[in-house]
Amino acid sequence: MSPPLFISMPGNEALAARLVVRSGGFLVPLDVHTFPDGEVRPRLMQDVAGHSIALVCTLDRPNEKFLPLVFTAAAARELGARKVGLVAPYLGYMRQDKRFHPGEALTSRTFAALISGAFDWLVTVDPHLHRTPSLAEIYSIPALALHAGPVLSEWVKANVPRPFFIGPDEESRQWVADVAKQCSAPFAILHKERRGDRTIGIAAGDLSLPDDVTPVLLDDIVSSGGTVIETIHLIKGLSRHAPIVLAIHGVFAKGAEQAIRDTGAALVTSNTIPGRAAAVEVDRLIASAIADIMR
Repeated sequence: MSPPLFISMPGNEALAARLVVRSGGFLVPLDVHTFPDGEVRPRLMQDVAGHSIALVCTLDRPNEKFLPLVFTAAAARELGARKVGLVAPYLGYMRQDKRFHPGEALTSRTFAALISGAFDWLVTVDPHLHRTPSLAEIYSIPALALHAGPVLSEWVKANVPRPFFIGPDEESRQWVADVAKQCSAPFAILHKERRGDRTIGIAAGDLSLPDDVTPVLLDDIVSSGGTVIETIHLIKGLSRHAPIVLAIHGVFAKGAEQAIRDTGAALVTSNTIPGRAAAVEVDRLIASAIADIMR
């Protein structure tokens, strides 16, 4: 079997290069030309006929990334690629998994159908599965959801003395409980009331923190930052130690990352989305999954 070929969509070059090193594959140069009217034209700069292809594109800000991505996938298939898969460390459009108000689109299902129609397989990391039991529920292609818990716990063990994990809401329990168990550390789950896209209320109940622990606020996604900032203020009233914010995906709406840092909390994420906070590598998890799915 020929070695896998990787194609990096713009902005994903560093991760693609590391995956090539880990997998023993090769990187196919890609030129994405943008016309004056904003349309794009991807061009594969190497023959891909007969090869299995992995396109690397983390899908934060998916609106601007999606068309170049599917155009590239279609070109690879038309030019003779044997299989075309997608490595999307962060998978967007997972939040709208039900109609909260009449007339709303079920964007998670529609996006899944579009991805399933363009690719033969999908590898992602901790998608925001809340009311959807698994990716197989909405994706019709093989879709692997990897878990960052082991690498998060490794980072905590190496960097945080006596962690006490705190989840901002019940949705975070699955990640908080898993990492806390791997670190043999205590945890607590708070109660969140969402009053809008950027307005959050957090309640701690009767939570108290021992004096010698380091609070670690853990969630899967940090986007607007409202939940995190509200929880940081609450934790500061319970602990003399500045909290550490640990997230799998640092999506960060405009101004959110700096607003979190301005609270005095440390901020660490995995590298599913490149950025200043991305200190926890998920590369080996992804490389191993790619090797399995391409066998």
